[in-house]
Order: sequence, then structure tokens, then C-alpha cells
Amino acid sequence: MSVRPPQSFRPSEQNKNGFNVLEYELMSERADSLGRHGLKVEATLAALKAWAPDRQSAEERERLLNEASDAVWAFLIQREICGLRNNRDAIQRYGIPNEVIARLGAVRK
Repeated sequence: MSVRPPQSFRPSEQNKNGFNVLEYELMSERADSLGRHGLKVEATLAALKAWAPDRQSAEERERLLNEASDAVWAFLIQREICGLRNNRDAIQRYGIPNEVIARLGAVRK
């Protein structure tokens, strides 16, 4: 008489073909989050570009710069979580100004 080990101890077929449901869900959530962060970067940069000195104050521009730098910082962190380490292409694609880049990661009081 032969004894067969329980099914729970057997290697899963999902691992053999590289398809893991949990990993798929995690990758999907990372990609979705990266997309949401990208949209936020676009919105904050558009608001910064729409700033006009004759209609808005310097304090308003400062606030817009801070919001844009926070959005870009979160976006770049999310890119690193997704495994995208080189940020030059994202900076170029979104047209992120140098004054926003200079504020990345700054802690404000």
C-alpha cells in the first residue's frame, strides 16, 4: 500500500507556470496607484502653469509649488515601488520644472 502526501503539501501548479493570484493582484494595485499618482502630478503641474502674477499672489504660487513637489515626490516613490528606478524619463515626460524638483523631499514647517 502506498501513501500519498496531502494535497496541501504538494507544489502548486500556479507556482510552476508563474501565475500567482496574489502577486497578480499586488501588481495590479501598484499599477493602479501609479496611474492615480500620475494624474495627480499632471493636475498639480497644470495648476502651477496656470498661475498668473497679475491675478494671484506670490503665496499662492508658493502653495502651488509645494503641492506639485509633494505630488511628484509621492509619484517617484510609487515608481520605485513598481521597480522603475530611473526617473529621468518621467521628469521629461511630465515636464516637471526644476524648481519643483529642487523641493522634492523637503520638510516644511
